[in-house]
Amino acid sequence: MPLADWFLRHSVTMWVLLQSFVLIAFCFHSATTFPKGCYHAEENGYKTIRCSNAQLVEIPKNIPNDTRKLFLDFNHITFLPHDAFRNLPLLLELDLSHNAITRMEIGAFRGLLENLHSLDLSSNKLVSVNKDVFSNLKAKVNLSSNPWLCDCKLQELIGKVDLMAGSSGGIVCDSSAQEEHVGKPFLQLITDMDFCSVYKRTTDIAMLVTMFGWFAMVISYLVYYVRQNQEDARRHLEYLKSLPSKQRKSEESSTISTVV
Repeated sequence: MPLADWFLRHSVTMWVLLQSFVLIAFCFHSATTFPKGCYHAEENGYKTIRCSNAQLVEIPKNIPNDTRKLFLDFNHITFLPHDAFRNLPLLLELDLSHNAITRMEIGAFRGLLENLHSLDLSSNKLVSVNKDVFSNLKAKVNLSSNPWLCDCKLQELIGKVDLMAGSSGGIVCDSSAQEEHVGKPFLQLITDMDFCSVYKRTTDIAMLVTMFGWFAMVISYLVYYVRQNQEDARRHLEYLKSLPSKQRKSEESSTISTVV
């Protein structure tokens, strides 16, 4: 076999082996860095990461930053920290339903404000959420099937978000200051009453009670001060009466001038 042919044949073989090695190494690296229990899919041309029922207790840190749809439903996530999704600027859809989320920090969705159009937080354990968590969020939000406390804070939250179609009826009062509200859809209640006006009236009454208390304290002090001075003056006059007449007159004059 000519030397040139032998060299060419072995060069091709080495090239194929090198390509195979690079591909295996790349696949191994992807498998080791990809979130455990998650897998990649293409849905309608969008890069999708599904971590459904993956026994997650927190938001994974190594989701690819070109992900367009992220499913984290049916896990055990309890808390959304500040900047939880800051590395996912292209995300369009985020599903966090059927977790155990009780608290979300302000800024948890920062970085998703422009592109995100669907956010599912249904079937969690949300009782009360600061309205600023959703500041500038343009996404349609599903807040149904949570154990909501129906109060002014929830009313402010509902006014802040754009609810997903068909989800409003699932926002039901699990607790409330008024027992008759429990078990009723919150949006139905706020058509007939303003929870925030009730809160404002309560605050106004508390302020009036506080002001009245301070006023009563001031009046009590003034009455005490006047009575105390009167008692001191009476004692001093009795003392003057017990003195000889000349000394008494000079002391009385001094007392009168002091009083004036």
